[in-house]
Amino acid sequence: MDDNIRYGFLAPGFDGGRVKMKKGQNISGFPIGIIYIDDVYYPMVPGNIVNGYTFDFPVRLMPVKGLDCENLFSAADHVGEKIFAACEKLKKEGVRAISAACGFFGNYQSQMAEAFDIPVALSSLVQLPWIAALLKKNQKIGVLTADKSSFSDKLLDSCGVSDDLKKRLLVKDLRHEKEFSCIIEGRGEFDNSIVKQEVVGKALEIVKEYPDTGAILLECSDMPPYAYAVQEAIQLPVFDFTTLIRWLYNSVAQTPYCGFI
Repeated sequence: MDDNIRYGFLAPGFDGGRVKMKKGQNISGFPIGIIYIDDVYYPMVPGNIVNGYTFDFPVRLMPVKGLDCENLFSAADHVGEKIFAACEKLKKEGVRAISAACGFFGNYQSQMAEAFDIPVALSSLVQLPWIAALLKKNQKIGVLTADKSSFSDKLLDSCGVSDDLKKRLLVKDLRHEKEFSCIIEGRGEFDNSIVKQEVVGKALEIVKEYPDTGAILLECSDMPPYAYAVQEAIQLPVFDFTTLIRWLYNSVAQTPYCGFI
């Protein structure tokens, strides 16, 4: 751990004593840094990972310059350098952990986790081993993704998903849905009520086809706005990027408890 990074919480009436900053750091108070795809064009509604209303704690957003969906989804070789540069900038700004706004950043999860000395969780898919540990061994895990054709073994391997766990995954995508496809095609607008129906519909397909499904994971960072509707429809645990990022936040931003006894 960098000696210049200090965990600390300044409470009313307590100034924390001597404090210091890293040389060159000119902002602070952002526990979580989030990298995102620079070249996209569609609405970012509340619940989307890059919408400022999604989290009730500060997050520092950082674009990966020049990155588009096609290169990220295909895990192009040159993308790793761009992602490293964005993560490095976030680290220099003092974030305590780094996440992302697209599950396909997971193609570079293992690479970036090795490169940095702060926690890195670039894909909602890193939750899969945790989810599996919560369920019976014969239960399936449904995964809704933006593009199943890009949902590769390389992606899962980088996110720490074992071969045995891969066999328990039930994957469906929304790449070709009428409104959700706007997100990949960059049409700039969609009918939000229809997108919700499309996401819920795919989740229902999974539990109808596989009644032994134990949970659903939403791979895409654009799906959390519809997580509540998915859960209401299928009556199962639903995981997404917000469950991942809140978990990260809680681990790096512990605060003292107070109250009466």
